[in-house]
Amino acid sequence: MTEGEMLKISVEEFSRLQDYMMCCEKTSDVYKKMKRRYIELKVILTASGVNLTELDIIKE
Repeated sequence: MTEGEMLKISVEEFSRLQDYMMCCEKTSDVYKKMKRRYIELKVILTASGVNLTELDIIKE
């Protein structure tokens, strides 16, 4: 898998995960688990040079 393909997958997962997070209560266990993955993806994408300004709708 190329770096470009990996970035594409990560951006898609980040976007999809945020959609799921928007449907959950912030106090739920499910939200807390999704938030952990959200943070991981945010770190990966930021370290890869992706500007999250437009992509990050959760902003936590």
